[in-house]
Amino acid sequence: MNSSEYKNEVKVQKLYKIFGEKTPESLKYAQKGLTREEIMKKTGDVVALKNINLSVKPGEIFCIMGLSGSGKSTLLRCINRLYEPTSGEIFIKDKKILDYNKQQLKEIRRESLGMVFQNFALFPHRTVLENVTFGLEIKKLPRKEQTQKGKEVLKTVGLEGWENKKTGELSGGMQQRVGFARALAIDPDLLLMDEPFSALDPLIRNELQDQLLKLHQKMKKTIFFVTHDLNEAIKVGDRITIINSEGEIIQIGTPEQIILKPRDEYVKKFIKDIDRPSVIRIESIMKPPKTTITLEEAFEKQDKVNKVQRNNIFVTHHQKLKGVISKKNIKKGEVESSIKQANFVNKLNTIKDVLPYIMNSNEPVAVINDKGILEGEISRESISKILAKNI
Repeated sequence: MNSSEYKNEVKVQKLYKIFGEKTPESLKYAQKGLTREEIMKKTGDVVALKNINLSVKPGEIFCIMGLSGSGKSTLLRCINRLYEPTSGEIFIKDKKILDYNKQQLKEIRRESLGMVFQNFALFPHRTVLENVTFGLEIKKLPRKEQTQKGKEVLKTVGLEGWENKKTGELSGGMQQRVGFARALAIDPDLLLMDEPFSALDPLIRNELQDQLLKLHQKMKKTIFFVTHDLNEAIKVGDRITIINSEGEIIQIGTPEQIILKPRDEYVKKFIKDIDRPSVIRIESIMKPPKTTITLEEAFEKQDKVNKVQRNNIFVTHHQKLKGVISKKNIKKGEVESSIKQANFVNKLNTIKDVLPYIMNSNEPVAVINDKGILEGEISRESISKILAKNI
């Protein structure tokens, strides 16, 4: 069954992970709300994850972020059962993977789960191509098919021509591409990426982030992406979950939701240095258009025109923005000849993309989608309120 047929690719419910020798006792304390420190004093155990609840849609890039030691990598390893959860449920495509036996677990890892590690985890004695085809070798695919698939994936990640090199001959960024290619080679439905770019210098890191987004647009894989860098999470993530120092999720949302409505002081500290105009899209702050009439109404319905408070009115035709006209000209009956081009922006523009344009407009600016349909309006007053929060 195709992953798109599932409402959720992954669902996690009431998940706890505790390391130690008195986990049943520690679990009871954690469920009662004791802190990590309090539980460690009582039992010596470490509560890594506490009451984790989340769901990830097919084709989504879902970022998990938090400070070092927050439990984000532990969560990833619970999902593929490199770590056994202490309590809770994990579903992959509606299947309870905690009920899987060793053989079933081996099969889902081999067929459906790809893992990309921070430290590359490559085999130095193998060539680039042999590293990439390792998973296909485990699946016992014919050698010719392994080679063909491996070369295709290497081309996809920009390493065509490097097939016969040893991994030690590659730069850090190229080695990470090999790790990424190896995960992609088995054609997994779900990719688990554990801080894959954190060991790389900023330029290579930015390049690989861009490549990840391009590949995701093409291949539509579901991706769990662990990072401690909020800028990276905002750039690559459809949604972000923030885990605090107690191993608890404190907020899940789109980048705009987290920046515009941080849930508590912990999240506010995370986002305080973020450049809001570069992140927030116009669709997140636009308002419904107040003064809109159709082209037909402009000709025929003077009563509606009379009720309009603003002088300039957006005119639409089949929901698409036709232009703007003054109320005075409509009353004079000078409709079609008086329609002027309206100031507009695309709803997917960021504030930074269109800031000068909006701030120089005395009237609200129309907001349209990619098809030209009018969806809202934005004013310099509303932009100023958002920018004031960044000071």
